[in-house]
Amino acid sequence: MYRLTPALRHYDWGSTTAIPEILGRAADGRAVAEAWFGAHAQGSSLVEHRDFPTLTLSQVVATDPRGLLGDDVVERFGAELPFLLKLIAPVAPLSLQVHPSLEQAAVGWVREERSGVSAHDPGRTYRDTNHKPEMLYALTTFEALSGFRTPRRAIEIFAGLEAPLIANTIERLRYGHSAQGVRSAFEYVLLGARDRDADVDDVVEQIARRLQEGSSPSLHADEIALEIAREHPGDRGVLASLLLNPVTLRPGEAMFVPAGAVHAYVSGVGVEVMASSDNVVRAAMTRKHVDARALLDIVDVRPAPPIRLAPEHARTGVEVFYAPVEDFELAVITVTGPDVPVAIDGGGPRIVLAIEGELEICLGDRVETLSRGSAMFLADGEDPVVRGHGRLVRAGVP
Repeated sequence: MYRLTPALRHYDWGSTTAIPEILGRAADGRAVAEAWFGAHAQGSSLVEHRDFPTLTLSQVVATDPRGLLGDDVVERFGAELPFLLKLIAPVAPLSLQVHPSLEQAAVGWVREERSGVSAHDPGRTYRDTNHKPEMLYALTTFEALSGFRTPRRAIEIFAGLEAPLIANTIERLRYGHSAQGVRSAFEYVLLGARDRDADVDDVVEQIARRLQEGSSPSLHADEIALEIAREHPGDRGVLASLLLNPVTLRPGEAMFVPAGAVHAYVSGVGVEVMASSDNVVRAAMTRKHVDARALLDIVDVRPAPPIRLAPEHARTGVEVFYAPVEDFELAVITVTGPDVPVAIDGGGPRIVLAIEGELEICLGDRVETLSRGSAMFLADGEDPVVRGHGRLVRAGVP
């Protein structure tokens, strides 16, 4: 059982205060977009332990993979922690992005390795060979875009917006069956008619006007489009966003994003758990490396609603969000008093992160205090109990 110090990511879309506040640290004016609790090579947590004063979690796991991860996890995933837990706090829209499948990641990584692109090169697309399905659990109201609308609904959103880019997008949405129409329209919005880039600003003005007049077919979609336009003026992601489903998660709600699902987080604070990967293929709305053609090669264009997950009530004080993948699951554990301890079971390696209150985690004679933002790594076979008043999340392997 090891206490963890997260690796911080200072991306410019992050809040300057939300994550420092959760971690109990003073804000220093820098944006803190993410805090990583895990053992990913691009940002492993530090371990706070007298036996390992300067080691990362990935280094500690390497000392005894089977003892810390368990035979079952090593046999299925190899000698590495298969999941990554994050705090995420966007105050501006993230990039329009897709995560690859296992096969797509392996092929992309080999291709870039053979081309000689460094793993740390900002122009690199594939950082590792893993897929990156992910689950988001909202701590505050969280706004996002996820998956494609049906062509019929997208045409309703575009109706009344007058510009050649829009007219041609609507024409493509009507082409063939729904997935064909979506692919044709999405590709055109991202890459077609480069001489019509000025249409984006014209459409933004029309969206603002119809919002003001109260004639918008979707207040939510138009508000997000204007938010993207403020952060990324002239970016075609503004138009692409109108093809996607807007999502609002209330605190305590969760959403799953599978490989191939186009999405963008917009604002809020949440906990993410995902396969241990940093593979992000971006097409718009970012200053980072964009590879729209690669995204179009792997995106799932079938119209579908966002995948909201309902928790399963496992036992008193424990609700589990099961994702349709083998890499991770997320449990939310609520503790209501010092005399009502709750077991942190699950088996295999786990990371627990306190998100509310003051808690104590007890393993044999060892007692560790967990205040909000504190995290612990639990090895296979370690089944402590938690007591106090508050909540924590437990990421683990199904």
